[in-house]
Order: sequence, then C-alpha cells, then structure tokens
Amino acid sequence: MGVTMLSLSPEIRPLMPALQSSWLVYHVITSFFGYAAFAISFGVSLLYLFKKKNLTQNGLWPSHQILEVINYKAIVIGFLLFTVGIITGAIWANYAWGTYWSWDPKETWSLITWIVYAILLHAKYTGRWAGRRMAYVSITGFVAVIFTYWGVNYLISGLHSYAS
Repeated sequence: MGVTMLSLSPEIRPLMPALQSSWLVYHVITSFFGYAAFAISFGVSLLYLFKKKNLTQNGLWPSHQILEVINYKAIVIGFLLFTVGIITGAIWANYAWGTYWSWDPKETWSLITWIVYAILLHAKYTGRWAGRRMAYVSITGFVAVIFTYWGVNYLISGLHSYAS
C-alpha cells in the first residue's frame, strides 16, 4: 500500500457524478464475475480441444465429457451473471443519463457478447451443439468478451471510454 501511495498520480481526481452510484458496484461486480466464468469456459474449451489421449490414460486430465459439463456450467453461470450486469448497467444508466440504453459501443458489444452466449446455450439445450463445436463457439464468445472489455475502451470512443 505504501508503494501504491507513493506512485499515485497528482492527476487523479474524484469520480465524475455519473460514476458516484451504488449501481456502479453491482454492475461492475456482476459483469466482472460473468467475464471470469467466461474465462474459465475459455480455458476449459482450449483444454478440450488440445487434450492428448495419452495424458487421459495417465489420469492427468479429465475426460471430454467432464470438460464439456464444466464448460457448460461455467457458461450458464457467466451468462446469468453477465445478464444481471447488463440489467444493473441499464438501471444505472437510467439513473445517471436518463435512458436505459443508448447504443454506446460498450453496450452494443455487450449485447453482441450476450447474444453469442445465448445462441450457444440455446444450441446446447436443443442438442444441436456439443463437443468441439461448443468449444469453438465458447472460444469465439470469449474473443467477444475480450473485445468488449478492452477493445472498446481503447479503440472506440463512447460513454464507457474512461481509459486514456
């Protein structure tokens, strides 16, 4: 903490009024934990795709079936948390800016990410996707998460552009 205090920039200012809300905490925490669950799904999907059969015989890695179950559960948890994050963000936006949705680039990419995972869950539920296909779409969904989290902040200007 001492090193952090010494390295604080004198340019740091208090949060702008729109960010001074308890909705910030709910929105950020649920979105972040949703992203974390999607990251777990991404890692499990990579393991599913690159797992070697000789490692399975030694018992070092779970079977494909177990990895698929873990992947599905991580996506369900991530999807629920991310959905709550979008809802709390909309409530917070209405409080701060007077509108629930403004088609800000971050909001739009959050919707795209949400749709990718909604399609994946629907296809899994109806039995259309499993195994490798589910792993590939999970990886694609996480690419959308990465772009939503970092790419939009640094590449596209909008209401959520706090990075400099």
